[in-house]
Amino acid sequence: MPTRTSPAGSRSRTPAKGATATRTQSPGQSRRKPAPKKPAPKKSAPKRSAAAKRPAPRAVRSGPSPVTRLLGAVLTALGRVWLGVAGLVGTGVRRVGSSAGELEPEQRRDGAGLFLLGIAVVVAACVWWQIPGGFGNAVRAMVAGTVGLVAWFVPLLLAFIAFRNLRDPERNGPAGRQLVGWGALGFGVLGIVQIANGSPKPELGNTKPLQEAGGAVGFVVAKLLTDLLGNDAVVVSLLTLLALFGLLVVTATPVHQVPARFREARDRLSGRAPFDDEDGEEGVEDTAALPRQRQRRKKADEPFDVEDDPAYDTPVLEDREVAKRARKKPEQVVVHEPAADLEPPPHDPLPARAEQLMLSGDITYSLPGSDALKPGSAHKPRTKASDDVVERLTTVLEEFAIDAQVTGYTRGPTVTRYEVELGPAVKVERVTQLSKNIAYAVASADVRILSPIPGKSAIGIEIPNSDKEIVSLGDVLRSNTARNDHHPMVVGLGKDVEGGFVCANLAKMPHLLVAGATGSGKSSFINSMITSILMRSTPDEVRMIMVDPKRVELNAYEGVPHLITPIITNPKKAAEALQWVVREMDMRYDDLAAFGFRHIDDFNKAVKAGKVTPPPGSERKLAPYPYLLVIVDELADLMMVAPRDVEDSVVRITQLARAAGIHLVLATQRPSVDVVTGLIKANVPSRLAFATSSLGDSRVILDQPGAEKLVGQGDGLFLPMGASKPVRVQGSWVTENEIQTVVTHCTDQLKPTYREDVTVPQQSKRDLDDDIGDDLELVVQAIELVVSTQFGSTSMLQRKLRVGFAKAGRLMDILESRGVVGPSEGSKARDVLIKPDDLDAVIATLQGEAE
Repeated sequence: MPTRTSPAGSRSRTPAKGATATRTQSPGQSRRKPAPKKPAPKKSAPKRSAAAKRPAPRAVRSGPSPVTRLLGAVLTALGRVWLGVAGLVGTGVRRVGSSAGELEPEQRRDGAGLFLLGIAVVVAACVWWQIPGGFGNAVRAMVAGTVGLVAWFVPLLLAFIAFRNLRDPERNGPAGRQLVGWGALGFGVLGIVQIANGSPKPELGNTKPLQEAGGAVGFVVAKLLTDLLGNDAVVVSLLTLLALFGLLVVTATPVHQVPARFREARDRLSGRAPFDDEDGEEGVEDTAALPRQRQRRKKADEPFDVEDDPAYDTPVLEDREVAKRARKKPEQVVVHEPAADLEPPPHDPLPARAEQLMLSGDITYSLPGSDALKPGSAHKPRTKASDDVVERLTTVLEEFAIDAQVTGYTRGPTVTRYEVELGPAVKVERVTQLSKNIAYAVASADVRILSPIPGKSAIGIEIPNSDKEIVSLGDVLRSNTARNDHHPMVVGLGKDVEGGFVCANLAKMPHLLVAGATGSGKSSFINSMITSILMRSTPDEVRMIMVDPKRVELNAYEGVPHLITPIITNPKKAAEALQWVVREMDMRYDDLAAFGFRHIDDFNKAVKAGKVTPPPGSERKLAPYPYLLVIVDELADLMMVAPRDVEDSVVRITQLARAAGIHLVLATQRPSVDVVTGLIKANVPSRLAFATSSLGDSRVILDQPGAEKLVGQGDGLFLPMGASKPVRVQGSWVTENEIQTVVTHCTDQLKPTYREDVTVPQQSKRDLDDDIGDDLELVVQAIELVVSTQFGSTSMLQRKLRVGFAKAGRLMDILESRGVVGPSEGSKARDVLIKPDDLDAVIATLQGEAE
C-alpha cells in the first residue's frame, strides 16, 4: 500500500507550523513516514519542540474550583444587576429635560453616577435628618470635620454631580477633568470660608473649631497660603481665582468664551433661541457645529471655493455664469452665501426720473420714489434648523449604505437646497428613489429632488424652511439687477433658492401664462408685476388693459394713467377688448410694413430721431407706440363665456403681437385642458406655476411634474422661454398700503385717457341687418326663456313659444348672431353665453338696435 501513504504525508507536511507537535507523537504516522524522506521537518525541528512545550502545561492545568466558580457567578450576577439598575436610572434622568438623546452603551457611565447618588442619599440622611447610631455619628463627624460649615451642601453637590453624569456623561467630560475642577472649586471655597471665620486652629481631641469654619481641608489650604504670603487679602484673591478656575474646568469653558456663555444663558432665560444674535444674523462663525461626514472618496485636501452667481437679469436663465468649484474635504459642509452686491441698499433711493409725455408737452410726470416700498426680512444664509437637516440627510444616506455625502447647502427665503455629491460608480437613482425616506426623515412632505442641479455635478434636495422669510418687492426693485436694466417692462419676480434677486423682462418672454391653486400666490404676483410697471415706466412707455372678472382683485388700480380703458369686469366685454387688441396689432404691423421696420423698438427710435416722416399729403402725426400689456386675471371665466372668440383672439395675439410691442399675461386658478387649450399652450412660451392641487395640473402648465410639491404662499416654478428646466422662485410681496401709495402718486399727477372703442361690440360698428323685422317681442321672449333656463334648444322654443320649427330655428339664429347662444353642435343643446345677471343689458341693447 505505498501509493496510499503519499497523500497522508502531504497532509502532514502542510500544517507544519501549527499541528506538528501532536502529529510527531502519533505512532502510526512515524511508521508510515520514514525519516530520510522528510528533510524539511528536520530543519524546523527546533520550532516544533518549542511549540510542543507550550501545549503540555495546558493539558495538565487544572480548572477553577467549584467555590471559585460559584463566587465568580455571584459577582457577575451582582454586577449585571447593578449595571441594569444604573442604566434604568441614567435613562430616566437623561429623559428629564434633556436634548442630548440616547448614547451608545459603551459611552454610558451610569454606575459611577448611581454610586454618587447613593452616597448623596446617605450623607443627607446623616447630616440633614441626624439619624442615630454609630454609623450616622461617624459620617457626620467625618463630613463636618472635612468641609466644616459646607457640610450641609455636600448632599446637594453630590446629587448635582451624579445628575450631570447620568444625564450626559460624554458631554461632561472624563473623570480626571471633573476631579480637577471640583477639587479646585472646593479648595478655593473652603479656604475662603476658613479665613472668613477667623482661621480657628484645631485643638487636641476637639474638632469643633474646624467644624464651625472651613474644616480640615480649609484649614490646610488657608494655613499654607497664609504662612507663605502673610496677607489675608492676597490669599483670598488667590483662592477666588482658584475657585473660578475650577468652575471653568467643570463647565469646560475657555476664558475667551465666557462672554458668549453669558449671552447664551441670557437668551435662554429670556426665551430666545441662542443661535441668533440681536440683529437677526447668525452667531455661528465656523463649521465645527456641523456633523462630520464620512470620507468615502479620495479627494485632494483643497478648500471649497465658491463665488456666488449673479442674480437673474434676463428671462433666459440658462446663460448664467456658473462658478468653477474645487474639490473639498468631505468632512466640511459649505454654506453658500449670496454675494454682497445682491443685497439691496436699505436707504439708497432711486433718483427721480422725469419723463415728458407725448400727449401733453406741458406736463411733467415723475416716477414714484423707491421709499414707497418697504424692505423685507433680512436674509439668513445659515440657521440651526438647516444644520439639523444636514445631519438627518447624512443619517439617511448612511442607513441605506449609499456612497454619497451632503457637501453644502444654499438657503433661500422659502426653501433650502442641499447639495449631495455621489461617490464613484454610484447611480443617481439610488438617491432619487429615497424621496419618501428623505421626506420622512426631515418631517416634510414637500421635498423636491433635482438630478442634477443645473450647471453642477451634484444632486439637489429642496426642503422647505421652518422659518420663512418675506421677500419685499422694494428689495427686488432696489437690487443691482433691476437698477442695471432700464427697460420699462422689467418686473421683479422675487428671490431664487440661492438668495439671488430674480427679475424678468416681459418684452423678452414675450407672453406669460400664470397658474396656481387658490392661495398659492398668483394674485400676489399680479400685484407685484403691475406695481413694478407703475414704479419703472411712464404712461407714454407702457399702456395696460386689465381684465378682472372677479371684480375685486384689480380694483385698487382703477384710475391709473397707464390704463387705456377702465378695468374690465364683464367677460363679454373682455372678449371684445381682445378683439380690439387684434385690430390694434394689425394697425401697428401696417405701419411697420409701410416704413420698413421689423420691430416696434426700431420704429420708435426712428420716430424720436426724426428719421421717419409721414407720406406727402397725409395729415397724420407720427408718435412712438407704447408697449401694450394685457393682463387677464382669470382666463377660466372668459373661456366659459366666449371660448371660441377668446381662444381665437389669444392665439392671434400670441402668434404675431411680439414685434408689435403687445404682450399678454394670462392667469388662471384652473389649469385644465378646457381652459388652457393646446393652441394657447403652444403659443405662450413662458410659464410661471405656483402650487397646484394635482400632478395633472402641473403637467398642463409646465409639461412636467413639480408644481404639486410647492409649499404655496408665493413659492413658484419659473420656466421662461428658452429654459430647459424651471427655476424655483419665491415671489415678491407688496402690501395693500404700498399699492395705494404708488397708485396715489400716479393718479395725482395725471388722469387716464381712455379709448372709447375698446369694449364696443364689433357688431355695432357695422350696419345692422334687419333680420328681426316685426318679431322683436318674440325675440325678447326667446332671449328671456333661454337665458333664464340656461338651455338653448330649438325644440324648446317651439314648444314654449308655440311657433313652428322654421320660426324657432330663425329665432335661434338671431340669438346666435347677437351672442346669446353658441353655434350649433348637432343634436346637442346650444351653449348659453349670457348669464341671468346680464339679461337686462342684452335686452336693452337689442331694443336699441331696433330703434
